[in-house]
Amino acid sequence: MAKPRVFISSTYYDMRNVRADLERFIKEQGYEPVLFERGQIPYGVSETLEEDCYREISTCDILINLVGGKFGTDSQDTRYSISQNELKIAAKLGKQIYIFVEKLVYSEYRTYLANKDVVGFKPIAVNDVRVFQFLEEIYALSGRNPIHQFEVTGDIISFLREQWAGLMQMLLQENARQKEIRALEKIESTAIILNQLVDFLTRERKEGDATIKEILLSNHPLITTIRKIMEIPYRVLFENIREMNALLGARKTLPIKRNSQDPALYLEYKSDWFKTKKVLKVQSGLFDELGNMRFVKTTEWKDEFVLLEDFAEDDDLPF
Repeated sequence: MAKPRVFISSTYYDMRNVRADLERFIKEQGYEPVLFERGQIPYGVSETLEEDCYREISTCDILINLVGGKFGTDSQDTRYSISQNELKIAAKLGKQIYIFVEKLVYSEYRTYLANKDVVGFKPIAVNDVRVFQFLEEIYALSGRNPIHQFEVTGDIISFLREQWAGLMQMLLQENARQKEIRALEKIESTAIILNQLVDFLTRERKEGDATIKEILLSNHPLITTIRKIMEIPYRVLFENIREMNALLGARKTLPIKRNSQDPALYLEYKSDWFKTKKVLKVQSGLFDELGNMRFVKTTEWKDEFVLLEDFAEDDDLPF
C-alpha cells in the first residue's frame, strides 16, 4: 500500500536530534520519512547531492522545514542555503509544507525587522543575517503554508498530529460527499428528461407530438445499443432503417441482401469495422412496415434484439 512520503528539510548538525525524533514520529504514523543522512535519497553519478535532494522532493507528498540559528551549506545559488532552496522548490511544486521556526530565532526576527536598515546591526540568535532575510520570504509565500514556532520537538509533533488528524477527517468527509454527488448526478440525468416533458406540456402545442417523439427516440435503447457496439464516442440519433443504415455504412457495416421472400427475423449486416469480420443482427420487429423505429421501453429491452457475431467463412451469405 502506498504511504505518504515526508521530506525533512533543515540544517543537519544543529537539528540532528530534532530530525531523529521526527523520523520516529513519522514512522509511527505509518508514513515514510525521507532524510538524506539515512541514505533514503538515491544519489546519481552525474548530479550533485544538492540536485539529488531537489529531485527527491518531487516524489514526496509533504515537506517539513525546520528553521534554526544556522544558515547551513551554501547552495549553488549562494543567496540561499540548500535547505532554503528545498523549501522554495516544494512551494513551486505545490507540495503540502509545514514550516517550524525556533522560538529564539523568531523572537530576534522581530528585532531584525525593526533594525535591518541600521548599520552595524549584528544578530545573536543566528550565524548569518540571510536566515532572517529568508524568513521574510517565507512569510511572503503564497498559499496556505503553516508557520509555527517551537522550543522542543514535542511542539512540532503535537502540531503535526493535530494537522494530520484534521486532514484525515477532511478526506473522510470528502469521500462521503462523493457518494452524494454521484446520487445527485443520477437524479439530475432523470430530471433533464422530466423537465423537457414538463416544458412541452406547459407551452402551446404547436409542434404536436413531435417533441415527445424526439425526446423518447433520443433515449431509445436500440440507439444506445448500436452506439455501444460500434464504439461511437459521441451522441447519435436515427429514426428509421434508412438512417440506421447510413450510420452503420459510415463504419464499414453494410446490409446483407436476402433473396428469400419470407420476412427475416433479423436485419443482417456484414461488418469490417472490427479487427475481425463480424455479422451484426438487428431484430426487424423493432421497425414498422414503413421502416420507422418503434418505441420500446427500457424495461422491455432484451439483449437478443441486437446481436454481434463472428463471421464464419463457410456461412452461406450473399456478400
